[in-house]
Amino acid sequence: MNSAVVKRNFFSRYFRPEEEVQIYFSPGRVNLIGEHTDYNGGFVFPCALSFGTFLVCRQTTDPVIKMATTNFDFSAEISIDKLHEKIGEEWVNYPLGIFNELIARGLKPGGLEMLFSGNIPNSAGLSSSASIELVTAVALNDLYGLDFDRIELIKIGRAAENNFVGVNCGIMDQFAVGMGKKDHAIFLNCDTLEYNMVPIQLEGYKLVIANTNKSRGLADSKYNERVAECQKAVMQLSQGKPIGHLAQLSTREFIEYQHLIKDPVVLKRARHVVTENERVIQAVMALKAGALYEFGELMNASHDSLRDDYEVTGIELDTLVEEGRKIKGLIGSRMTGAGFGGCTVSLIRDEAINTYIETVGPAYQKKTGYTADFYVAEIGNGASRLED
Repeated sequence: MNSAVVKRNFFSRYFRPEEEVQIYFSPGRVNLIGEHTDYNGGFVFPCALSFGTFLVCRQTTDPVIKMATTNFDFSAEISIDKLHEKIGEEWVNYPLGIFNELIARGLKPGGLEMLFSGNIPNSAGLSSSASIELVTAVALNDLYGLDFDRIELIKIGRAAENNFVGVNCGIMDQFAVGMGKKDHAIFLNCDTLEYNMVPIQLEGYKLVIANTNKSRGLADSKYNERVAECQKAVMQLSQGKPIGHLAQLSTREFIEYQHLIKDPVVLKRARHVVTENERVIQAVMALKAGALYEFGELMNASHDSLRDDYEVTGIELDTLVEEGRKIKGLIGSRMTGAGFGGCTVSLIRDEAINTYIETVGPAYQKKTGYTADFYVAEIGNGASRLED
């Protein structure tokens, strides 16, 4: 799908005949390794995908913001003096959160018609929320001449999800969809926002995403629960070594001070974060060295830690991983995203991909009752304005 197709097929169905419209795009993302480390000040290693969210919009003289989408039935017409008000649990809260943050920074919005059209699989954990937030932020920054730099727009995206939507996410998703680069992953320090673009050179292997197609209804509440558990761990560990977040500890230091955590559940959560943070560093080094088997083993260890210590996988994700690991030619497989449904990402030799899909799909359906979808990942660029 390109900008001309979106404009021709969708925009005129919702608004007046098209004229003077602008089109923007923001990708989804997949995280190769480093899960639930971002809000703990740690390292992550995501990349932008080739599919995402299109936004077609036009400025008007009416004092309202009109929002519609090709993905859901719900649409809204909101007075510009009501943009700070959340609307139930509807999808429009993601762009509204951006308006809310920008108004706090001085934006005086005028009338606008906005049509969102996304091809990120629903509830897949590939960051459709951050994609909507960043496409909105980039568009409003451009349309209203706000002149915020890209890092600031990324921070605004995160603030919208934290403060308006109510999910205590870290900054990884917004950073990946805002800063993505074709055929590169981002090695990001979520504490300092220092980052390096790492070329993805897989030499006969590809990244394959498998979508559980299970609704992720628990994800937001459990996500916030995990954030609170990690904050509790920081407070207790700080009795031995003052820290601001878990990723400040090495594995050796964690072992030294872990006795300070009295709750065995909190201990497991902290152990995952500290060990996962070190796995990201090791994985980036392995990829740069062309050591793909080592990279795959680190992916496997990441999933096992998310299953056993962080407890955010579930039968659907675990089944995809377990069945996938039986396939000769698959060297690494793990859940990606918040968990409780969503997707796995696997590193698979080219000639084994069809076998993987043809074998894992039926085995997964038999065990869970769900039908999985599979995508060979294409790594794309970050959010931008598109030309016709």
